[in-house]
Amino acid sequence: MQRLGRSILVAGLIAGVLVAGAPTAASAAARTDTTSARERARVDRVPTPKLGWYKCYDTAECATTLLPLDYDNPKGAKTEIAVLRVKAKDQKHKIGTLFLNPGGPGGSGTEIALEAPLFLSPALLDRFDIVGFDPRGIASSTNLHCWKSVKDQTAVLSEMNVAFPWGKAEEKTYVDGAKKFGKACSTTGKPLSGSMSTAEVVRDMDVLRRAVGDKKLSYLGFSYGTAIGQYYANMFPDRFRAITVDGVLDPEHWVGTKATAGLEQDQRIKSAAGAYRALQEILKRCDKAGEAYCAFAAGDPVKNFDTIARKLRAKPLVVTDEEGGSFTITYADFVSGILGDLYDTGAGDWVTQDAAYIWTLLYPSSAAASSKAKAALTAKIRDNRQKAGRDFPYDNGFETFAAVDCTDALHPKDAGQWPSLMVTADKKAPYFGRAWGWETAQCARDTWTVRDEDAYTGPWTRRTAAPVLIVGTRWDPATNYDDAVSASKRLPNSRLLSNVNWGHTSYGTSDCATTAIDNYLLKGTLPAKGTLCQGSYQPFLTPLPTDSSAFASRAVPVTPADRPQVAGPPMPSTLNGTR
Repeated sequence: MQRLGRSILVAGLIAGVLVAGAPTAASAAARTDTTSARERARVDRVPTPKLGWYKCYDTAECATTLLPLDYDNPKGAKTEIAVLRVKAKDQKHKIGTLFLNPGGPGGSGTEIALEAPLFLSPALLDRFDIVGFDPRGIASSTNLHCWKSVKDQTAVLSEMNVAFPWGKAEEKTYVDGAKKFGKACSTTGKPLSGSMSTAEVVRDMDVLRRAVGDKKLSYLGFSYGTAIGQYYANMFPDRFRAITVDGVLDPEHWVGTKATAGLEQDQRIKSAAGAYRALQEILKRCDKAGEAYCAFAAGDPVKNFDTIARKLRAKPLVVTDEEGGSFTITYADFVSGILGDLYDTGAGDWVTQDAAYIWTLLYPSSAAASSKAKAALTAKIRDNRQKAGRDFPYDNGFETFAAVDCTDALHPKDAGQWPSLMVTADKKAPYFGRAWGWETAQCARDTWTVRDEDAYTGPWTRRTAAPVLIVGTRWDPATNYDDAVSASKRLPNSRLLSNVNWGHTSYGTSDCATTAIDNYLLKGTLPAKGTLCQGSYQPFLTPLPTDSSAFASRAVPVTPADRPQVAGPPMPSTLNGTR
């Protein structure tokens, strides 16, 4: 359950130009922070791995390597890390390696690297070997298992198998499950569950940077992958040539401080507030566009959406499907489905089509619902529930998000606090406060007791030798645009690129944003300060089709090749929330 991702150059650098990522003058070097002696001692004494690449998936090369479970004991226990490379098409003029991460936490770096030819620009594919690795515990790397069997896992996760709990009975069951979840990962899941912090992933990446032969790191991270990029910039401020983070989490908000330790995490990173802001903008634009352009424009869209939510909170909706069976849509199902819609570049169309469909079911005398829209929404909800009910083989996607987040961040002490915390969350961000907030209940500090003593908690203000390009998406429902702004102010040698687009992350949504990211990664040329891009797609600018069955296919503003496969959308019922 995606997520995932910026201001002034250090004096003395040549404006907008990097030469192998290094400062170009002694005065700049004097003002640049360096990797601490402690981090140097941890990673530099690890021998450079020899990656035994072999051909895989027709177009790529794969390898695995063993890295220290604990960098304080590099000769001790190891964990296996999976790596995948798509080689640069122009090897003669290759710049180096571009590391990718799609977010999550829990997203597969090898999968996004394999898919890179589908969404990265030809220029990047020509000049970089594209490399992704599966962070420790995840996907094709050594897997985290918090339970000894699928049977044991299912017994706990069945108590949390809702989009989010609604009502005291569901909340009690969910809290009980969350406590068992946290305890399982703090016992059976050890030692890997205590070694999956973002800091450990970043240390792995620095060793892998050496393994691929790069003196400086080049990195593009989406959603939660932006945390990885910013951790690296602060832990190894002199070891990268270019870092771009797209769909940004402010790392101080992600981790928390002593002053914010008692807050539920989303009250810091405000994903729910970003989703609510995007929804309200869509509904207001829908109202302004009118019924000829928006499927939900009749009456007052803002009030009508709230009416749907109020009715579903009072009583779930029972739908008869085309085969004569019945299907129940709860309030939590509806909110989760809308949140998934907001992840899409065509969010305006998807949100209003789905809302219009539910409205027609609640008020049958209104316009007939599109059968394709009905099928699309019910399929989404059913898919969520089916994912949450998997049996074989053991699927650790449930655990991987939690192992990173619960280990990285400060969370409230008692899972029993969550029901009251969620009341506050929904008041601050209606609908989505609970959808985002409940996903960390298993992280309560009295329940999730395993710790990584080497987790990094700041500072987040290091003066890096090369700039960090921070890309914020104005209507992002997972990584709030405000976090991009605050992260850019926090990191001195960064540049903020803003993009007014829909969906989660910016790469591929406009020529402006995509070209700016490419130019920085390829040439070290930063966009001008204050650059504001506009997403290529904006909702409600073309008339609705007269055939209502065409609604469901209308919201396809870009081709798959234009967008990275970032981890998401968040599906709370899968217990694998992603940014």
